[in-house]
Amino acid sequence: MPVELPGALYFATESPVWTGGRAFYDPQAPGTVWACAHLVTAQQFGDIAAQEMYEPPGADLDLGVVLREGRHVLGPGRYETLVCPGYLEGVPVLTFTAPWSLSAVSHTRPSTAYLRHLTAGLRRAGAWDDQAIAAYLCRAPGAAESWTVEQITALFLKK
Repeated sequence: MPVELPGALYFATESPVWTGGRAFYDPQAPGTVWACAHLVTAQQFGDIAAQEMYEPPGADLDLGVVLREGRHVLGPGRYETLVCPGYLEGVPVLTFTAPWSLSAVSHTRPSTAYLRHLTAGLRRAGAWDDQAIAAYLCRAPGAAESWTVEQITALFLKK
Protein backbone atom coordinates (compact mmCIF):
# COMPACT_ATOMS: atom_id res chain seq x y z
CA MET A 1 0.00 0.00 0.00
CA PRO A 2 1.19 3.56 -0.61
CA VAL A 3 2.69 5.43 2.32
CA GLU A 4 4.05 8.92 2.83
CA LEU A 5 6.85 9.18 5.38
CA PRO A 6 8.33 12.30 6.96
CA GLY A 7 11.76 13.06 5.55
CA ALA A 8 13.52 13.27 2.20
CA LEU A 9 14.60 11.00 -0.63
CA TYR A 10 18.06 11.46 -2.12
CA PHE A 11 20.46 9.54 -4.35
CA ALA A 12 24.06 8.91 -3.35
CA THR A 13 26.95 6.45 -3.67
CA GLU A 14 27.23 4.18 -6.72
CA SER A 15 25.34 0.93 -7.15
CA PRO A 16 27.32 -1.70 -9.07
CA VAL A 17 24.02 -3.35 -10.00
CA TRP A 18 22.13 -0.25 -11.15
CA THR A 19 25.27 1.69 -12.25
CA GLY A 20 24.20 4.93 -10.66
CA GLY A 21 23.08 6.55 -7.44
CA ARG A 22 21.17 4.54 -4.85
CA ALA A 23 18.00 5.81 -3.16
CA PHE A 24 18.34 6.74 0.50
CA TYR A 25 15.88 8.04 3.09
CA ASP A 26 16.74 10.84 5.50
CA PRO A 27 13.97 10.81 8.12
CA GLN A 28 15.33 14.00 9.75
CA ALA A 29 15.20 16.14 6.61
CA PRO A 30 12.16 18.26 5.80
CA GLY A 31 9.76 16.87 3.26
CA THR A 32 7.79 13.77 2.46
CA VAL A 33 8.99 10.46 1.04
CA TRP A 34 6.64 8.38 -1.07
CA ALA A 35 6.94 4.63 -0.71
CA CYS A 36 5.12 1.37 -1.10
CA ALA A 37 4.65 -0.60 2.12
CA HIS A 38 4.63 -4.39 2.05
CA LEU A 39 3.40 -6.53 4.93
CA VAL A 40 6.26 -8.91 5.75
CA THR A 41 7.27 -10.89 8.78
CA ALA A 42 10.18 -9.84 10.98
CA GLN A 43 12.18 -12.73 9.48
CA GLN A 44 11.42 -11.59 5.94
CA PHE A 45 12.38 -8.01 6.78
CA GLY A 46 15.62 -9.29 8.31
CA ASP A 47 16.39 -11.29 5.18
CA ILE A 48 15.74 -8.30 2.90
CA ALA A 49 17.89 -6.04 5.08
CA ALA A 50 20.69 -8.63 5.22
CA GLN A 51 20.76 -8.93 1.44
CA GLU A 52 20.96 -5.15 1.03
CA MET A 53 23.83 -5.12 3.56
CA TYR A 54 25.61 -7.82 1.50
CA GLU A 55 25.14 -10.29 4.35
CA PRO A 56 23.72 -13.81 4.05
CA PRO A 57 20.00 -14.00 4.87
CA GLY A 58 18.66 -16.24 7.60
CA ALA A 59 19.95 -14.63 10.80
CA ASP A 60 17.43 -13.10 13.19
CA LEU A 61 17.59 -9.32 13.18
CA ASP A 62 17.01 -7.74 16.59
CA LEU A 63 14.35 -5.09 16.00
CA GLY A 64 14.01 -4.08 19.66
CA VAL A 65 16.14 -0.93 19.48
CA VAL A 66 14.56 0.45 16.30
CA LEU A 67 11.06 -0.23 17.64
CA ARG A 68 11.87 1.54 20.93
CA GLU A 69 13.97 4.42 19.63
CA GLY A 70 12.90 4.80 15.99
CA ARG A 71 16.45 4.29 14.69
CA HIS A 72 19.19 1.71 15.09
CA VAL A 73 22.59 2.01 13.40
CA LEU A 74 23.95 -1.49 12.76
CA GLY A 75 27.05 -0.38 10.87
CA PRO A 76 28.68 2.49 8.98
CA GLY A 77 27.65 1.41 5.48
CA ARG A 78 24.76 2.11 3.22
CA TYR A 79 21.48 0.43 4.19
CA GLU A 80 22.90 -0.48 7.63
CA THR A 81 20.61 1.85 9.61
CA LEU A 82 17.14 0.65 10.54
CA VAL A 83 14.37 3.26 10.80
CA CYS A 84 10.83 3.06 12.17
CA PRO A 85 9.11 6.29 11.06
CA GLY A 86 5.75 5.27 12.52
CA TYR A 87 2.95 2.75 12.53
CA LEU A 88 0.33 1.82 9.98
CA GLU A 89 -2.84 0.26 11.38
CA GLY A 90 -0.86 -0.74 14.49
CA VAL A 91 1.96 -2.37 12.52
CA PRO A 92 5.43 -0.77 12.63
CA VAL A 93 6.67 0.70 9.36
CA LEU A 94 10.31 -0.37 9.04
CA THR A 95 12.91 0.48 6.47
CA PHE A 96 16.67 0.82 6.21
CA THR A 97 18.91 3.58 4.97
CA ALA A 98 22.39 5.03 5.46
CA PRO A 99 23.61 6.41 8.80
CA TRP A 100 24.49 9.75 7.21
CA SER A 101 22.14 12.64 6.37
CA LEU A 102 21.42 13.86 2.87
CA SER A 103 23.59 16.94 3.48
CA ALA A 104 26.60 14.88 4.62
CA VAL A 105 27.24 13.03 1.35
CA SER A 106 27.74 13.82 -2.32
CA HIS A 107 24.69 13.18 -4.44
CA THR A 108 24.87 10.80 -7.40
CA ARG A 109 22.78 10.63 -10.56
CA PRO A 110 20.49 7.57 -10.55
CA SER A 111 20.55 5.44 -13.68
CA THR A 112 17.72 5.13 -16.17
CA ALA A 113 17.12 1.50 -15.16
CA TYR A 114 16.96 2.37 -11.46
CA LEU A 115 14.55 5.27 -12.00
CA ARG A 116 12.40 3.02 -14.19
CA HIS A 117 12.35 0.49 -11.33
CA LEU A 118 11.38 3.15 -8.78
CA THR A 119 8.69 4.64 -11.01
CA ALA A 120 7.18 1.19 -11.56
CA GLY A 121 6.99 0.58 -7.81
CA LEU A 122 5.40 3.94 -7.07
CA ARG A 123 3.00 3.46 -9.95
CA ARG A 124 1.92 0.04 -8.63
CA ALA A 125 1.24 1.61 -5.23
CA GLY A 126 -1.63 3.39 -6.98
CA ALA A 127 -1.69 6.67 -5.09
CA TRP A 128 0.11 8.92 -7.54
CA ASP A 129 -0.19 9.52 -11.27
CA ASP A 130 2.73 9.40 -13.69
CA GLN A 131 3.23 13.17 -13.78
CA ALA A 132 3.27 13.42 -9.98
CA ILE A 133 5.75 10.54 -9.68
CA ALA A 134 8.06 12.10 -12.27
CA ALA A 135 7.90 15.50 -10.54
CA TYR A 136 8.54 13.88 -7.15
CA LEU A 137 11.59 11.88 -8.31
CA CYS A 138 13.20 14.71 -10.26
CA ARG A 139 13.17 16.92 -7.12
CA ALA A 140 15.31 14.45 -5.14
CA PRO A 141 18.95 15.47 -4.71
CA GLY A 142 21.02 13.44 -7.18
CA ALA A 143 18.19 13.26 -9.69
CA ALA A 144 17.39 16.99 -9.50
CA GLU A 145 20.75 17.90 -11.01
CA SER A 146 20.43 15.57 -14.00
CA TRP A 147 16.82 14.56 -14.72
CA THR A 148 13.80 16.57 -15.85
CA VAL A 149 10.13 15.77 -15.33
CA GLU A 150 9.82 15.11 -19.06
CA GLN A 151 12.72 12.65 -19.07
CA ILE A 152 11.34 10.71 -16.11
CA THR A 153 7.82 10.76 -17.55
CA ALA A 154 9.22 9.22 -20.74
CA LEU A 155 10.45 6.25 -18.66
CA PHE A 156 6.79 5.27 -18.15
CA LEU A 157 6.41 4.86 -21.89
CA LYS A 158 9.49 2.64 -22.35
CA LYS A 159 9.56 -1.00 -21.39
